[in-house]
Amino acid sequence: MAKLIKRNKAMSVRPIKSGQPNGVVLAFAGIEKSIPMLHGSQGCSAFSKVFFVRHFREPIPLQTTAMDQISTVMGGDENIIKGLKTLCEAKKAQVIGLVTTGLTEVQGADIHRVVEQFKAQYPELNEEVKVVPVNAADFTGSLESGYSNAVQALIHHLLQQNKTKLVEWENSPFLNILPGSHLTPGDLDQLKRYVEAFGLEPLVLPDLSRSLDGHLPEGRGSSVSVGGTTLGEILSMPLARATISIGNAMIEPAKSLEQSTGVINHHRCGVMGLSATDWLINQLSQISGQEVPAWIERDRSRLQDAMMDTHFTLTNSRVALAGDPDWLLQWHTLLADMGIDTPVVVTSTGSQSLADSSFDTVKIGDLEDFEEWINRLHQDEKPNLLIGNSHVAEVGDRLGLPVVRSGYPLYDWVGGHARTWIGYEGARQILFELCNAIAHSGTHRLAPYRSRYAAA
Repeated sequence: MAKLIKRNKAMSVRPIKSGQPNGVVLAFAGIEKSIPMLHGSQGCSAFSKVFFVRHFREPIPLQTTAMDQISTVMGGDENIIKGLKTLCEAKKAQVIGLVTTGLTEVQGADIHRVVEQFKAQYPELNEEVKVVPVNAADFTGSLESGYSNAVQALIHHLLQQNKTKLVEWENSPFLNILPGSHLTPGDLDQLKRYVEAFGLEPLVLPDLSRSLDGHLPEGRGSSVSVGGTTLGEILSMPLARATISIGNAMIEPAKSLEQSTGVINHHRCGVMGLSATDWLINQLSQISGQEVPAWIERDRSRLQDAMMDTHFTLTNSRVALAGDPDWLLQWHTLLADMGIDTPVVVTSTGSQSLADSSFDTVKIGDLEDFEEWINRLHQDEKPNLLIGNSHVAEVGDRLGLPVVRSGYPLYDWVGGHARTWIGYEGARQILFELCNAIAHSGTHRLAPYRSRYAAA
């Protein structure tokens, strides 16, 4: 059990977390021909767009209801209906995500009622486009929980309300994957390679590896997402043989999917490192009834060799982490495999999974708490390395410590969004990077002995 230290100040200074609306935008970016519409001021959508454009270096489809002072006070229902009508009449989107923000959550906007009102007012438009309302107040939760809310809303509005005829699951070629927000497009590609190696066809919800993987789409730019999970694939999820959900934030969406379809769910917080990847491969072997392919066994042996090559440097080294709960827990699995200590762990928001983890102490706070905690440590207890997003890298510059960049956002590291962190090969490359970062920093070396009898 970890000691969870709650926030003890009234404001965030250099916050770690990103708001829930960003998580919803990320989830809808993995749905083919979809577009999220943020119900709030123009600044809310502008922030989300800039946040993800800097991270992925790709155009991000996004719309807003553009609330002003009058609609904020008098109500913005007309803005919603007008915005939905405009998007539907454009006949480019198949799925529209209607997303609240902090402004409209405080206002008390009932977006579910407005969506039903829109459907009744324009039934012909509702037949062509699916509108999915998602509550995402940015004064609570984080990107991780907003992403989870979006996936659960997609399951509720596209599956639970759609009666699909089931088939014999034992004969189904499909395998559902519900990936957490901490998995990159590169991670999803690796997941799909593993699934396909066992003769199964992955249905990933949402699938960023087909939309934000950095490919050049044909033709001109699109006003909706290009690539991702298609509406037909989502409707096929009740036909899958099983579901694998990754990330504790995905537990509730996985439960909703299991309750509505009867498809059994297999859950793991993360699949980074030897033990976690072993779990994934064993699950795929049992679900498919097939032996593990030779190339996967070879990748595993390469990771084992890398663990032996790097353990002299990494074992008993110290790493400081700052990020969302599922991201922290996934990293903890790899670090624990190598015997790496984590004296400083700061999270954006508390969770029961963090409290139940084997971390020693976890602080719910911001980057000011993160930096102050490191400075309070004795020299022999200070971390050799920091792991976190580009804002954590700024802390590393001030403290003179090496940084491995991971998470959201990565605006100063080209290609970070597409990197593969999971699986045997992903873990192997991470161990090399951690080892090199520590070895070249000098933080792991013993201080030279100086005799007390030596001349001053």
